[in-house]
Amino acid sequence: MKSSTVVIAGIMLTAAGIAGFADDGLLRKNLSGVAGTPNGEQGSGLPGEASFGIVDKASRQAAPEFRQVAQNTQPAAEATRPQATAPVVDESALRYFASKGDTARLQAEISRLRALYPDWTPPEDPLAVPRNKDTQLETMWQLYSEGRYAEVRKAIAERQAAEAAWKPPADLLERLNVAEARARLVNASDLKQYETVIEVAASTPSLLTCSEVDVLWRVADAFAQTKRPDRARDAYLYVLKNCDSAPERLATVQKAVSGLPYDIAQELLAFERTAPGGGGEFEIIGDDLARRFVAEGDGDGKLAVDPKYILRLERLVETDGLASDALLLGWYQLRRDNMSAAEQWFRRAHDKEDSASASQGLALTLIARKAHEDAEKVLYPWRDASEDAKATYFAATANLLAIEPPVALSEEVLSRIAQETTKGRDPATAQQFGWYARAMEQPATAAQWFTTALRWKPDDEPSAYGLALSRNQLGDAAGVAEIQRLWAGRSERIARLGETEEERRDAIARQQQPLAREQAPISGGQQRAPAVVTQAAPRTATRYVVEQPVAVARQTQTTGRNATGCRTTINPARLSPQAALTRGWCLMDLNRPLEAAEAFAVALQAPASQMREDAAYGQSLAYLRAGLTNRAAVAATQSTQSRRRADELQSAILSDRAIAAFDAKRYREALIFLDQLGQISTQRSDLMVLRGYAYLNLKRYAEARRIFEAVAATGNRDAQRGLADVGKAQEIWPNK
Repeated sequence: MKSSTVVIAGIMLTAAGIAGFADDGLLRKNLSGVAGTPNGEQGSGLPGEASFGIVDKASRQAAPEFRQVAQNTQPAAEATRPQATAPVVDESALRYFASKGDTARLQAEISRLRALYPDWTPPEDPLAVPRNKDTQLETMWQLYSEGRYAEVRKAIAERQAAEAAWKPPADLLERLNVAEARARLVNASDLKQYETVIEVAASTPSLLTCSEVDVLWRVADAFAQTKRPDRARDAYLYVLKNCDSAPERLATVQKAVSGLPYDIAQELLAFERTAPGGGGEFEIIGDDLARRFVAEGDGDGKLAVDPKYILRLERLVETDGLASDALLLGWYQLRRDNMSAAEQWFRRAHDKEDSASASQGLALTLIARKAHEDAEKVLYPWRDASEDAKATYFAATANLLAIEPPVALSEEVLSRIAQETTKGRDPATAQQFGWYARAMEQPATAAQWFTTALRWKPDDEPSAYGLALSRNQLGDAAGVAEIQRLWAGRSERIARLGETEEERRDAIARQQQPLAREQAPISGGQQRAPAVVTQAAPRTATRYVVEQPVAVARQTQTTGRNATGCRTTINPARLSPQAALTRGWCLMDLNRPLEAAEAFAVALQAPASQMREDAAYGQSLAYLRAGLTNRAAVAATQSTQSRRRADELQSAILSDRAIAAFDAKRYREALIFLDQLGQISTQRSDLMVLRGYAYLNLKRYAEARRIFEAVAATGNRDAQRGLADVGKAQEIWPNK
């Protein structure tokens, strides 16, 4: 008899899976899941996947992908048994669980036996099941219960060699096969060998039952990780349709919504049952679900989140007053250009807990309503929190200095803006400083700022024109001639400087300067500041920036800049594709990427393939500059691109997504993007540092240390700080 030797490994795995997942909970903001993943659920061609099914008493109610015909679910030994003979059912496991008082596992064993033997009736008293007197067989069951499957195989082989007539019980062989398959599946899942997980599940359908929910979770995760969300949904759906354990159902929903798209998550939540108290069984995680879905809307501006989640989160802000909840609502509204509502939520978050995210969001809404001085003041303390914060700060400063008529700013404000401009090497703000100085009748200071802007961006024609005006006003004829020589053929207004009255030219130039700036490339380095601004320490950029190609830039300077429509707001739909393409590049040169994207969209309708390619490339660049990474990825697919352009865009998109995933604390996702980036380009040192910190946050200290040591060897200070952070973390977690 098998009494105390029956296996409990599979059931313990399920229990452990529930406990482990319950601790994880739902992830919070800035996860932007991965956008644009294809559904490969049809025709995957995996061995055995066509017959992938579930063996359970309720299998006929499951999704089509999880059905299994009866003849495929019978054990081999039972299939060969004469139909007239009643099967011999091994009930020793029932006695074992009954003797231990383990009713949960007793019921699981009864369910398993019913699935294998539909005509079997469980005994009224499992303790009355007779004991097995075969001590050798008892030893095999003992080894099996301890998970020592190789030793069980060895014991069977040795006994068959010694006793030719002896045959192991079919139930033991069946259980052994299933247990070994479960071990292979769990091991493959832990090693992220997702195709192997699916293959093992397809070949062992008896694993896919309500008594093996952990296995179902692992199979669902394998489908999700291999970009087959519909098949993952089917696995989770099976649990919600057929399984009754409340903790398992709750954990299933938690796991599903963390790895599947919003629309599939809503489909699964529709299978919520009524709890004993009368409410929904998932109500306990309702607040976390609302936070998660609104956060998904933060990352995808086109995602229409059910208003009930928005309202629930708004009520949470009123009752709990958490700044993090107000931030979720602020970013959600900002992504949909609801600036008034966004400002309301960002202000609440900022007043409750001043943070980089709250200040940046509030600053963006202030910039949108042209309150640039307030935006600069709000974001200044957090200007170095991230590259996005720095870019937003410079958007505020450039717009502040470009206001017409000029705003009288205090010496303190001007000094700190000048210092940050020098430290960040921002050409747009430097250029606006030049025009601001000219408006204040300080041509010498203006010349310094224009020169600085050109040093950071040599193709900046407005700065070159401003420098020419300033030198002309200072009587530096040789300096003006040098600028005219350098810009010959590229700027008509520089070439014709002096032909008309200087002040009229100055006024025209001031009117032509852009009053908006979304984002500009940022790079490191120490420079001598114009006027009285002190020197600043060097800094390192962390965002990948795609620059406009030289050939396109020249085209813009010779055609787009002289088009009056580029300086004014018009509907690009009324333009021809060629005119729209020219206007798009002109707007890019003026740092007006969202308007440029609209112009490129018109050019995409051109019949000429080269024009469509240029338009798709330009639109992708425009969205990248505006920080809309997902839109940039879609735009890049609107037309075929050359290998150089494709790699350039893909590198920028992957870099932005890696940074966004890291900022959202989705460190594993950030590593995936960095791995993909490494396949097409050499990663810069700042992204290597990002990888190191991702490993550090995942407590993979050996890998983090290896990355930081390699980058620190080049003198990178961030990597050196990373090494120190690894040391501190290992003091807290010495065994990691």
